[in-house]
Amino acid sequence: MAGGIGSRFWPSSRTARPKQFIDILGTGESLMQMTWQRARRFSKPEQILVLTNQLYQNLVAEHLPEISKTNILTEPARNNTAPCIAYAAFKLYQKDPEAIMVILPADHLILKEDKYAEKIQTAVDFVAKNEALVTLGIQPTRPDTGYGYIQFTQNATQPTDKGRAIDTAINVLPVKSFKEKPDLVTAERYLNSRQYLWNAGIFIWKAKDVISGFKKYQPDLYALFEGGMPYYNTDQENAFIEQHYKTSPKISIDYALMEKADNVFTVPADIGWSDLGTWASLWDVKQKDDAGNVLISDQHMELSQTKGCIISKDPEKLAVIDGLTDYIVIDQKDVLLIYPKSKEQDIKHIIAKLEQQKEANRYL
Repeated sequence: MAGGIGSRFWPSSRTARPKQFIDILGTGESLMQMTWQRARRFSKPEQILVLTNQLYQNLVAEHLPEISKTNILTEPARNNTAPCIAYAAFKLYQKDPEAIMVILPADHLILKEDKYAEKIQTAVDFVAKNEALVTLGIQPTRPDTGYGYIQFTQNATQPTDKGRAIDTAINVLPVKSFKEKPDLVTAERYLNSRQYLWNAGIFIWKAKDVISGFKKYQPDLYALFEGGMPYYNTDQENAFIEQHYKTSPKISIDYALMEKADNVFTVPADIGWSDLGTWASLWDVKQKDDAGNVLISDQHMELSQTKGCIISKDPEKLAVIDGLTDYIVIDQKDVLLIYPKSKEQDIKHIIAKLEQQKEANRYL
C-alpha cells in the first residue's frame, strides 16, 4: 500500500513526492525501495502488487525498476485502506482462488529483517491451514499514545463464524479487541498488563477469507468490487476501477473488518518496527551523536550546546546552530521548519492553515 501523503513528515514529504518515495533515513534507499526488498524475501517480483494513487504511478515505476507496469494498481481516489485491500483481494482471487495475501505499508521501518521474515512465514503457514485473518502485533517498548493497540488472549482455540474451532499454532494468538490510540494513563495500563500489542497495519490472510469477511460485514463494499470479477486481470480492469472505485466507502480495514470479525489472530513480533509517522519517531530509531542529535546529513555542520535535535539539510549547505534543545530543523529548498519536538503534533495545524491559502499551496 503506497498511496498515502505522509503529511506529518512535512516539509520533506509533499503531495507530489510523499515520504514513501524519500530517502528519509539517509541510507541511499527510499522507504518504498526498502519495503520492496523485504517483500522479495518471500515473494517473486511478479507476485508483488503496489497499490498507489494515480498521481504516483510514475514514481513507483521510477523507484522500482523491477516491477511490471501491470503490477502497479492505481486508485482514482483516496478512500482509505479497506477499498484498497478489497480491490487487491478480488483481483488475486480471480487469478488464484487459493491466493495468500501479505499486506505491507510502503513507508514503515523494520530493523530486524530476519525476524520479520520469520514472523511473516509463521502467519502465512497459519492462514494456509485456517480460515483466519492475521495481523502482526508489535511488542510494545513504551506506553506510546500514537499507536492503536491489539488486545490478545492466551486461549488455545477460538471459534470462527462457521462454528468450528481453530487450533492456534505457537505464537499465533486470538485477538480479543482492537483499541484506538489511548491516553498516556491507558497506554501505561496496556503496557503493564502484557496483554496488548501495537497495531502495525501488516496483515496476512487468504484472499477468499478476507472477501468472505467483506461480504458479511461490509456488503456494499463487497458488492462493488465483486461486480468487477469479469474484468479483473483483463484489459477492462482499469476502466471498471476508474468508474467504480470513487464510489467505495472511505473506511479503514480496521473499522471495516478487523474490529468486527471473530476469526482474527495476531503474531507477536519484536522486529524493530516503526511506522515513521512523525519526525520524533525518526529521532527515536536513528543513531544519535554524543549530544543526542540525529543528523540526516552531518556534512558541513557546526553545532554547539545543541542536543536532542533532529536536523536535515542539503549536504552542501553549511549549518551553524548554537543553544538549541529538542527541536526539529528541516531545511528544504523552499521551506525551513524549526519546531519544538514537543509540539510536533501541531504541525498539522500549520498545514491546514496553508491549505486555506491558495498562494501557499506550492509549499504542500
